[in-house]
Amino acid sequence: MRNILLAVILGIGSGQAAAADGDAAAGKKVFKKCAACHAVEEGKKKVGPTMFGIWGRPAGAVEGYKYSSAMQEAEFSWDEEQLTGFLAAPKKHLPGTKMAFPGLKKEQQISDLLAYLKTLN
Repeated sequence: MRNILLAVILGIGSGQAAAADGDAAAGKKVFKKCAACHAVEEGKKKVGPTMFGIWGRPAGAVEGYKYSSAMQEAEFSWDEEQLTGFLAAPKKHLPGTKMAFPGLKKEQQISDLLAYLKTLN
C-alpha cells in the first residue's frame, strides 16, 4: 500500500513539473506580441534582431544589427534565466536596452514563449 501511495505522490509531482513547462504551440501565439519587431527566420531583421537561434546565442551577437551599448556589453548568453528576466521586464533586467516592450506579466506566457523560442534553430 505504501508503494502505491508513493507512486501516486510521485506521479502527481511529475505532472506538476510538466505543467510548469511551456507549450511551444501556445508560445507561438504569444510571439504575436513580438512579431511586429522580431522575425523568426534566420538572417531576417526587423526593428529588432531575428529570434532564430536565440537559445544559447551571446547577447548582442546578430551580425549587422545595431544593438544598444548595454546589449553589446552584456556578458551573457540567452538561456532560460536570462530570457525569463528579460521577457518579464526588459529595462529592469538590462538597464539601457533599447527594447521598448514593457514585458510579459504572466509566467505561463513566458514559459510558453520560451518553449517556442527553443524550436527556432
